Amino acid sequence: MKIFKLERTQQIPISVNEAWNFFSQPGNLAKITPKEMDFVVTSDLGDGVMYSGMIITYTVKPLLGIPLTWMTEIKNIKEGEYFIDEQRVGPYKLWHHQHWFKSIPGGTEIRDVVHYQLPLGPLGNMMNSLLVKSELNKIFDYRFKKVEELFGKIA
Repeated sequence: MKIFKLERTQQIPISVNEAWNFFSQPGNLAKITPKEMDFVVTSDLGDGVMYSGMIITYTVKPLLGIPLTWMTEIKNIKEGEYFIDEQRVGPYKLWHHQHWFKSIPGGTEIRDVVHYQLPLGPLGNMMNSLLVKSELNKIFDYRFKKVEELFGKIA
């Protein structure tokens, strides 16, 4: 049972409050997801304010244009500091994504920590090496670039 980890850090020249307001709205996720993934939030987000226990459903086409349903739950939240989402239904055996926000001189540091596990045991581990790890890195590279386009970068 192998658990993989992906970690990314980015610094942007906006306040923690501004960063939190953007990233804690599930509807904004499509704005920082590669277009070819055809990412669509399918659940009713109500007023769009995230809360612990919130269930969010999506359709996404992560590989070969094959549509998947993905359901996550917001497990923990501390406004302005962090939130954690976990997959309930989707392509992973385990998906635990921590989103951290920290005030730094000139802006905010955003840190993502993702622990994930693939189904199918050794075959899933092999698929991580051959495909999944690089695809996740592409998604997070794209996200980094889009966030920089939206908010700028700290010099």
